[in-house]
Amino acid sequence: MMYGIVIDVKVDPNREEEARNMLNNVVVPRAKTHQGIVSGYWLRDLNSDILRTVELYDTQANANETAERIRSQGPPPGAPVTLISISTFEVIAHL
Repeated sequence: MMYGIVIDVKVDPNREEEARNMLNNVVVPRAKTHQGIVSGYWLRDLNSDILRTVELYDTQANANETAERIRSQGPPPGAPVTLISISTFEVIAHL
């Protein structure tokens, strides 16, 4: 069984390029070090300023620990994004 976390952030529309650079140079490399991560996807809403992250984990404990760490740390000061929400899910089906 796998578990996932879904993170929504609001991207400052005036800092889109900076947000993409931060994603590729900081966020994704950091996510690769998360305990028990299986995969991760970063989805940019085509009709708004929302960036959604979906990360899958091998255990509920690993998903919960990561979600809590991200929730408590939030984006770094001065980041081009604002944390909106983070939730943990049980994966009940996949391809």
